[in-house]
Amino acid sequence: MNKATSSSTTGSCTLVGAGPGDPELLTLKAVKAIQAATVLLVDDLVSENILASYARPDARIVHVGKRGGCKSTPQAFIERLMITAVREGETVVRLKGGDPFIFGRGGEEVEHLREAGIECTVVNGITAGLAAVTSLGVPLTHRDHAQGVVFVTGHAKTGAGAAEDPTDWRALAATAHSARLTLVIYMGVAGAGHIERELLHGLPGDTPVAVVQHASLPHQRHVATTLGRLQAGIAEAGIASPAVIVVGDVLRGLAAAALPADANRFGT
Repeated sequence: MNKATSSSTTGSCTLVGAGPGDPELLTLKAVKAIQAATVLLVDDLVSENILASYARPDARIVHVGKRGGCKSTPQAFIERLMITAVREGETVVRLKGGDPFIFGRGGEEVEHLREAGIECTVVNGITAGLAAVTSLGVPLTHRDHAQGVVFVTGHAKTGAGAAEDPTDWRALAATAHSARLTLVIYMGVAGAGHIERELLHGLPGDTPVAVVQHASLPHQRHVATTLGRLQAGIAEAGIASPAVIVVGDVLRGLAAAALPADANRFGT
């Protein structure tokens, strides 16, 4: 397969992490990239306030959302848009919620750009899993409770290889228990029942859990529960996607359990 050379392009492309939603959690580098962009390809979870505050008035904004259970923009189409815009001389920003390299398909997009002879800059963003626990006033790691953290998707791979490569929740639970790890599960609300049943093979039922919806935003909500009541707690609190599930002993004695369910520590 012949590859185009980088000299054939006159534009540029930057993958930018927009963070969990609060515009004040953007990095300075992210703000500069957004302000310079002539074309922005924007995910659904990116706050409109970010675009209103920092996108230039003449920038072309293309919404290319990918949400579970909703009509999604095909990944191949997004990648073609990026390559075409760069070759047309545009300053392209692919704006993603959270961090581009944590469940954001940033790795796939960088690979396709390189195959087309286009080098891409990546600007990290604060991932929702970090923002979620911070908003509750607890850490992901703690010398007394957790020696590490695992970020994992609760939305299994789809397609031809899905059946052969499912998430081994039982092995993950056993490792988390023996190594004292915090589990941060993205896109897990829809499969919460299955995740609960599988994790209970390796973790006690009273392992504390927090589920945080819309982390860092004014309308953030959460529920504090236990692993044995994960699915029930989500249903009772009416928590829905986008949400992050946090499992582990760092949540023991969670002060946030006494906070209103719509409280967060980032402010507005």
